[in-house]
Order: sequence, then C-alpha cells, then structure tokens
Amino acid sequence: MRNVTKLTAFMLVFITVNSKSQSVVKANISNAEYAINVKPRYGQIFEDTVFKTKAIFNAMQRVADWQINTWNSKGFKASKVDWTNGACYTGLFAFGSLKGNQKYLKVLLDIGNDVKWNTGHLRFYADDYCVGQTYAQLYGRYRRKEMITPFTIQADSIVASPHDEPLHWRNNIQLREWAWCDALFMAPPSLAYLSTTTGDQKYLNTAIKLWWKTTDFLYDPAEKLYFRDETFFNKKEKNGEKVFWSRGNGWVVAGLVRVLENTPKNHPDRARLEKLFKNMISRIARLQQQDGSWHASLLDPDSYPIKEMSGTGFFCYAMAWGLNQGLLDEKTYLPVVKRSWLALNSAVKDGMLGYVQPIGASPDQVNANSTAVYGVGAFLLSGVQLYNFMERHPNY
Repeated sequence: MRNVTKLTAFMLVFITVNSKSQSVVKANISNAEYAINVKPRYGQIFEDTVFKTKAIFNAMQRVADWQINTWNSKGFKASKVDWTNGACYTGLFAFGSLKGNQKYLKVLLDIGNDVKWNTGHLRFYADDYCVGQTYAQLYGRYRRKEMITPFTIQADSIVASPHDEPLHWRNNIQLREWAWCDALFMAPPSLAYLSTTTGDQKYLNTAIKLWWKTTDFLYDPAEKLYFRDETFFNKKEKNGEKVFWSRGNGWVVAGLVRVLENTPKNHPDRARLEKLFKNMISRIARLQQQDGSWHASLLDPDSYPIKEMSGTGFFCYAMAWGLNQGLLDEKTYLPVVKRSWLALNSAVKDGMLGYVQPIGASPDQVNANSTAVYGVGAFLLSGVQLYNFMERHPNY
C-alpha cells in the first residue's frame, strides 16, 4: 500500500517506519543532502521513489489526464493546430506510444480528424506547421495517407523555396525563414519526421540545411547557447550577462534531438549535429540551479529567482534522450536528469503542471499557477525518456 507522505523533496528513499515515532531520514543524491520528515502510518517498510518506472508512469498519467480533462471541460485556448498545442502533442504521442497507452493516441487521432490533418494557414511560418511532426509520427504508426497528405504538399513547397533572405529581425522575416530560435523545435523536426515516415530524404536535408543557417546566425559559440533572435544580440541582463532565455534554448535542444532521431548514422551532418548537442548540453548542465530546475534566464537566474518548468522540461528531455542514445556519460548527466525530474514533479499539483512561463520571447516571471500546454508536452517527453532509461537500468 502506498504511503501518502509530504516530502520536502521527491527522491529515492527506503526506510523502516516505526508506527509510534517520526523518522528523519537523510538521502544523498549527487552529493546534495536533504532532510526528510516522514510521518509513518502503517508500521511497515516504506518505499517512495519517483525514479521507478511505475512512479514515472503515474506522474505522466496525472499530468496528461489533467490536460486532456481541461480540454474536454474548458476547450482549447488556441486553435488545435496552434504551435502551443503542437508542442503538447509531441509529448502525448510519446506517452501514448508506451505499451497499453493507445487511448492517448486516440486523442491525437480525434484532433487530426477534426482538423482534417491540416496545419496552420501561414504556409512558411514555422509555428504553423509544428503539428506536422505529430502527423508524421501518427502516419508512421497507422499508415493512413490522409494524415500526411496536406503537410506533404506544404513540405514540398518549403523544400522548393529559395530560403535566400538574411535572418535580420525585420519585414516579418519569421513568416518566411527560421529567424528565431523557437523555430528550431517547430519546423526542423516536422520535416525530419516526414522524411523518416515517407523515406524521402529531401525533407531531412532541407531541415538540416536550414538548421545550420539559423545556427550560424543565432548561436553564440563562446557561450554555447542561442540568442532568441537578432534583437537580443546586444541586450544585457541586470547582472551584465547576455540574455539567453531558458525555454528558447530548451526549444533548440529538444528540436535538435528530434532531428538527430531522424538522421541516419551515415549522414554527412550527423557528427556535426552530435557535436553541437554535446556542447550545448555540457553548458546547460552547468547552469542547473540547486533545486534541479533552470530559471527563466540562464545567465542571470537571480533576476528570476524561481523554477521554470518549460525550459527545465525540455532540458531534461534532451539529456535523458542523450543517455538513452549513449551520447552522454551516465555518471555526469544522470544526476542532472534526476534532479530536473524532481524539480518537474515538485511543480505538479493535482495533475496541473505549474511554474510554466507564459507565451513570450524572453525571460519572465512565473508562479505556481502558471501553466501552459507546451509545458505539459515537455514534461511528458522528459518522462518517457527517463522511463525508458530506468526500464533498462532498474537499479540506478
């Protein structure tokens, strides 16, 4: 029987409970010591761990069900093909792909059928075809041609476009080019998954070509982070550091692993993409805060002194994926992933994921009631990767 207990932190704890006393337990996770006050109830061996597959699954289920129930009771805040929902669908697909979880895929099938598998109306705007990656994944599973027909037509036009404009932030460049870092989650994975599901490499090659165009413009090789867009090149935080937005860089690394997931080992750009991934993850890991989260501003966390879950979720996802792929050292990065999963769990109340920065383009404040669908997507993506890792390493 599960003992319902308030903990000062979620972590792996094995203790023997005395039914007439209160135990104070210290658990060590990567040299960070926490004191946990446990009020015993049943006089039995008490086990509470968020790192067992069952607990990870249950955490994802609570968050996924809360989001779906909210859609059912209150409706969608934005169009069903909006990028915010598109980011959420990526997590729902990942969770729905676990054994016995097809009901979550049915939610996505119903949405796709309702919108007739169309994307947004702006054909070259990355946000408007974020949903394409989930359509492609669903097609890979169900092989129903209508799932990708509209997006394939759109993708063909994207491939045929010259993409010869500079990425300076003017003249609505974002409607035609990937001129802001968020676009690297919305667009490249959609083309990459379409390549995998159709077998046509032109979509992946276009995704990678345009990935490097955006990277050449927005990536700061000294900091190993991406500016949000050109307008941030000369901006400074209160502490004098450059402005690097947590979720913005979360979009990047999450998009990067989703492109890598569809890039063959022998692709000429594979090694370069892996090097970028490792460089960014190494930098991001060193910026993790003591509570396991990343704050809204990566280089000025004190100006936003509270955990932020959308950036944290995407970072956790990317690192856990890297562990599963053997690209990252387990001794170095598993503790970082575990601490971030603890932080993500600490932000969930009654199934609602809080501390998610609202829609924006730069670091901003959050609170316990701040939630958004893309945060749910990040939570589920990270949870599935951690679930897969712990399933293969149950004693870690």
